[in-house]
Amino acid sequence: MILRIDRIQTDMPPPSDPDPAGAARVQELMGGRFGEMSTLMNYTFQSFNFRNRQGARPFYDLIANIAAEEYGHIELVAVAINTMLTGSTPPANGKPPGDAMKDLKDQAINPHHFLAGGQGALPQDSRGNPWTGDYVFSSGDLVEDLTHNFFLETGARNNKLKVYQMCDHPAARALTGYLLVRGGVHQVAYARAVELLTGADLTKMFPAPRIPTDKIPECQPHIEKGLHKKLYRFSPNDYKEIVAVFTGPHPETGEPLEVVDEAPEGFPPHDLPSQPADYAPEEIKEIAQKLRKKAGLPDEPLGVVASSPENGGGSLTDKVKDKIS
Repeated sequence: MILRIDRIQTDMPPPSDPDPAGAARVQELMGGRFGEMSTLMNYTFQSFNFRNRQGARPFYDLIANIAAEEYGHIELVAVAINTMLTGSTPPANGKPPGDAMKDLKDQAINPHHFLAGGQGALPQDSRGNPWTGDYVFSSGDLVEDLTHNFFLETGARNNKLKVYQMCDHPAARALTGYLLVRGGVHQVAYARAVELLTGADLTKMFPAPRIPTDKIPECQPHIEKGLHKKLYRFSPNDYKEIVAVFTGPHPETGEPLEVVDEAPEGFPPHDLPSQPADYAPEEIKEIAQKLRKKAGLPDEPLGVVASSPENGGGSLTDKVKDKIS
């Protein structure tokens, strides 16, 4: 079972200037062959299909636990895309409805963000192609699967660096800076697992690809916190045997690898404003307030957010709210 916590794994910036073309590029980290949907579903199906779990418990725990972290990575990619799309189509006061899209028609955007996605993230790659289950590799052979996972994490880190180079939006940079560090942890974990099973030392290939993670400004805060050497355990009571695999020195720094015996605390997300085309957001808010009162709930929502249109939002959230009103 999955226990969901209403936080995101790293602090993300609030909306600033919209960047729909950049959001289209970030989609590669969602639905591309080496995107977060691929890492999630590869490890998830490998864990579903894992036989003789008790006999190979440390390796099962490793794959299943990393799958849980990948679920949160999908959410982070969606947060970045939605942040970059916020404010892309403010209403044109007193002008024809089509005027709101005027500045976008000649840009290299993903039209599905506007035609079918409610100006939000989609399970697609940067070309608008839907993610496919053909990207899932679950052979039933543990060594094959672990070797594949190392290769998958290597390709994923390469893609993140390319998106970092192509997008200078603060949300894209914050996303890739964090995922480059965490993807490196998973890469180390699978390399260590292959070494313990077969004796083949994949860590001699590090860093692979040649990404100077410690030279990237957005990676440095996470490295300073030690996130490059920590594997979190995403379960209150299970997956405890990952310590038998995720052990030894970090292949690049020599620091001891560490299993953190709990999930990261996480950060509240920014509550993005309704898009101009949303159905009656004020009416929905009124209905929600009545339902809350009828259920005996407090007047204020119980959820925790970093900022929202209700409390001033900040940055572009304010600007969009002004344009909508």
